[in-house]
Amino acid sequence: MVIVGPTAVGKTALSIRLAKKYNGEIINGDSMQVYAGLDIGTAKVTEEEAEGIPHHLLDIIPVEQDYTASDFKRDARQAIESILARGKLPIVVGGSGLYIEGLLFDMQFGGVAAEDPHYRKQLEAELERTDAMHIWRQLQEKDPKAAEQIHPNNSRRVIRALEVIHFSGKRFSDQADREADPHYDALLIGLDTERSILYDRINRRVDLMVANGLVEEANALFDRQLPAKTQATRGIGYKEWFGYFNGEVTFAEAAEQLKQNSRRYAKRQLTWFRNRMSGIHWFDLVQNDHEMQKIEELVESFLA
Repeated sequence: MVIVGPTAVGKTALSIRLAKKYNGEIINGDSMQVYAGLDIGTAKVTEEEAEGIPHHLLDIIPVEQDYTASDFKRDARQAIESILARGKLPIVVGGSGLYIEGLLFDMQFGGVAAEDPHYRKQLEAELERTDAMHIWRQLQEKDPKAAEQIHPNNSRRVIRALEVIHFSGKRFSDQADREADPHYDALLIGLDTERSILYDRINRRVDLMVANGLVEEANALFDRQLPAKTQATRGIGYKEWFGYFNGEVTFAEAAEQLKQNSRRYAKRQLTWFRNRMSGIHWFDLVQNDHEMQKIEELVESFLA
């Protein structure tokens, strides 16, 4: 079972209720909740909220280390197999669309497994002799669509595209990056609510996070002085405060920026799930708590 949707619509509460009722264990599907110590800003489930339900893929990575969608696919599959082996129901819960789509549809992350090291070295030597634009023009000639999507200065990606074309005989832009059908037989439940209500919930959630110590949590991350490209430092809920710590913006401006970024992220989450993943059963538990009965009927029908 998979529960998706934007931030602040009640995914955590629903997942715990269903896990208790249907003998389930929960797998985190949020890209920031994998980091140890990033608790308040990621809305990580507390021990009290979890009500004894086992949670997987929380706090598994130090903030210095990056964690990719490919890493998640590998770790989530292992967790699913382990939970099923114990006779329990795996429930993947989160709002990171790429992570969840990659798991369900076996996305390849980085292109088709087409390798021709000899040809790649030829291109790399040619790049040394000429320049990035010379290599990019070869891609433009063979696959204009791919060339349009890859910057001429991204020579590593340009060479990768040319390698795939050389190996497969097909345009890079035509390569499928995921299976057409889901890899798992999964019930997909989506939570959403009216936009104005969702945005109000997000704003109030940010205020609550601040009251519960978010600024101190963000300051601890800031004090680590990690490289700017580190994934953990780019997370919504943390990066907005760095300007405040540097004296570049006021406290109120940082808080407002966080609210705005969170609202925009919620919009992107919904767009991803609605456009990229078909077969999701959508419910609004914020305005219609009676829909819980429909969800449970759906789950029971799926499990039967």
